[in-house]
Amino acid sequence: MIENKAIDISAPFKRSDYKIKPEWIDHNGHMNVTFYLEAFDHNIGDFFRSLGLTKEYRRKQSVATYCGDFHIHYIRELFEGTRIEITCQLVDFDEKRIHLCQSMYNAEEGYLAAESEVIYLHVDALARKVAPMKSDLFERVKVVHEAHKQLEQPGQKGRIISLEKRN
Repeated sequence: MIENKAIDISAPFKRSDYKIKPEWIDHNGHMNVTFYLEAFDHNIGDFFRSLGLTKEYRRKQSVATYCGDFHIHYIRELFEGTRIEITCQLVDFDEKRIHLCQSMYNAEEGYLAAESEVIYLHVDALARKVAPMKSDLFERVKVVHEAHKQLEQPGQKGRIISLEKRN
């Protein structure tokens, strides 16, 4: 059972206490691509915990979440020691999947540095198969989705990767 804890759902979920670590810097002197994924993933974990999808809930209900698809669009460089803010918006879901879009900002200068789009799968941890969410989690996700669908839809939603032909 999920604890009925109030969360602010009037805006995308936001965390701004992340800071770029020295070990995240590559030979080009900026944040390495690997660590954008790590930072986005930490933010998703924080978002899931805000929904009640905690370690304890996962253990008691024998459920897990697996990443089914993850896209990152790199926009501007980030450097060591920079504070970053990441937002997470629930753009769609069904009983077995959660579709999220995230934006990563340089919190000190305010510019958009990267965007991500991800689909997570709800999994029965014992059977190791995609399975429907329990009703308490499903209802909580539904409430957040109702609020988030009133927000402007993220620009990266459904973005296709391709090489545009140049004349």
